[in-house]
Order: sequence, then structure tokens, then C-alpha cells
Amino acid sequence: MATPAAATIEKDLAATGFLLLGGFMPEDADGVPALSDGAATRALLLLGSTGPSLGPVLRLSPEYSDNCPDPLDRYTRRVLGTMASRYGFQILFPFDGPPYHPFQRWAVRCGGFSQSPLGVLAHTEFGPWSGFRAVFLSSSPSDLLTRTSRQGPCETCVDKPCLTICPVNAVSLKGDYDVAGCRTHLEQNPDADCWSGCLARRACPFGVDHKPPADTARFHMKSFVGL
Repeated sequence: MATPAAATIEKDLAATGFLLLGGFMPEDADGVPALSDGAATRALLLLGSTGPSLGPVLRLSPEYSDNCPDPLDRYTRRVLGTMASRYGFQILFPFDGPPYHPFQRWAVRCGGFSQSPLGVLAHTEFGPWSGFRAVFLSSSPSDLLTRTSRQGPCETCVDKPCLTICPVNAVSLKGDYDVAGCRTHLEQNPDADCWSGCLARRACPFGVDHKPPADTARFHMKSFVGL
């Protein structure tokens, strides 16, 4: 099957709330598996979403309203799995495992990402707001490959406002993230501003236009807390 044109697949991704975050031609050290038929993977395409793009589409999906667990993962699997089959890609998801695939390492290989003190990767355009949802694998090179040598934004950020705004000091310059302290603060403070999105993430000067609206942020915070 011929690889689809970049404009075609990017249009299809946008209609379902997803976008192409980058891609690269794998090398042995990248840990990208071969395809199911044994062919070598010659192109990896990283698919994700940002704050405003996915929430409105997800809320219209059957997965969002069926009261079953993990609506985002199930929506992702259905929509991107169907798209992969249609275009002849093999697909991998970050939530399949253990063992889990090294999505963060693959994102860094795409270029434009850096490790942030928040424990997530930050992107030059999307800041800390890009979520990794799947990768498409192909045995053929693709014009969708967008690997760049750009560094991520954290190396150039001088003020680092993400480190000083958290009410329970859950993040540090060393990259330590106090998950338990963050979750406890949310559980004990149902009216906290954090429920509208992590204050440290919201303080990041990169990717401001890609912050999620309050209802989408609350959906993710509830999932984080386990509600």
C-alpha cells in the first residue's frame, strides 16, 4: 500500500483531535521493534495531542459518555487504530504494557523536545502540553518525517517559573517530582486552582496557545487523582 501524502494524513489526524509531533528513521539503538511481518521499520511517526485540540472531539465520542474506565485510551485505540489499518501502518501505543515502549526517548529523537523539571517533555512549539498517543511504523520512508536538530526549550529558559509557583513545592530543578504530595494536595483541596490544570505547567512560557481549557484540564486531573 502506498504511503499517504502528508497533507492527507495530517488532515485526518486534525479531524480526530490528534496531530503529528515528528518522526525519524530508526537506528538499532532506538529500540524500535521490527514490523509484525519481520520487515525492518524505516519510519516512525509520533502522534499526539495538545491542550485545546483533543478535548472537544473526545467529549463527543461514545467512549467519553459510556462511564467505562480509560475513555481517552479507548478513543485513541479506536480512532488511530482504524487510521493505521486504512493507511497500512503498524501502530504502537504508550499504554500497552508492561513492558512499555520508550515514547519519551523516541520523542527526543524527533527533535524539538527537552526534559523539563516537571517530569514531562517540553516542546519548542507546544511547551509541556503535548501528549504522546501512538506511533505509526512503516517499512517505507515517508514524507511525513519531520525530524529536526532543534533543542527543546528548557535549555534556553532562564527564569524557570515552573519551579516557584507550585503550592506544595512538588517540582525541583533536579527534575524530581513529588507525585504523592501533588496528589494529596488535590485530594485535600477540591477547590484548589490546580484542578484547572497544574500551576507549574501553566507557568511555562512556551506553548501558551496550547494550554487546555479548564474542563479538559479537570478531566486529566481527575484521571491523575483516580476519580
